[in-house]
Formats: sequence, structure tokens, C-alpha cells
Amino acid sequence: MSARLLLVEDNEANADMLSRRLHRQGFDVLLATDGLQAVDVATSAQPDLVLMDISLPKIDGWEATRRLKGAAATAAIPIIALTAHAMVADRQKCLDAGCNEFETKPIDLKRLLEKIHALLGARTTP
Repeated sequence: MSARLLLVEDNEANADMLSRRLHRQGFDVLLATDGLQAVDVATSAQPDLVLMDISLPKIDGWEATRRLKGAAATAAIPIIALTAHAMVADRQKCLDAGCNEFETKPIDLKRLLEKIHALLGARTTP
């Protein structure tokens, strides 16, 4: 069974491109376009991992991450922050919100896949 990823991205072109690339890598990809939808989809679908854009409508990625990490049903789901902000303080803010990893845009697919596999491997290892 392929791993199920939730891609949270409000830019339709970015979401389409990244979801197709991840699907070609064998992942089942769910999509959400804002922070509230991300929380709803993650809670109902229980993905194996969330790719969370930080700049989102309704609630931002930091708040969506805090809500997911604060709920028992979704607290264990690894989250990788996706952001155009590459400053050290931005990375720390993502980690402080509860993100497990951090990836800057434009996305380096090889590096992102390494992080996804590392987090999924850590989650499935006894």
C-alpha cells in the first residue's frame, strides 16, 4: 500500500505540479487549499504525512500545524513545512509550531523525497 500524503497548498499551479510529481513517485496525494481544510482533511483521512505550505488563507500553516499537533487524533502525523521563507528564524518558527521538517520553495524534489522517506521510515519502524 502506498503512503498517503496530504499536500496543503493554496497555489493551484504549485499544488498540481507537486501532486503529480509525488503521485509518479508512488504516493497517494490528497489536497487541501487552506489551513482549515488541512485540519479537516488530516483529521478525517489520517494521512501518513502532511506537506504544509505556511502562507495559507483562513488560517496559516503555523496555526494549522499547531492544531494538528494539539489534537490526539493527528498529533503523531509528521508535518513538513513548505515555505518560500528561508531565514533561520523562519525554520525555527516552523519547528516551534510542531513541524518535523522544513523545505524551502522552489521545492527540490530529491531533497523533499529524502525527508519524506526518513519521516515515514521513522514512523513505521518498530
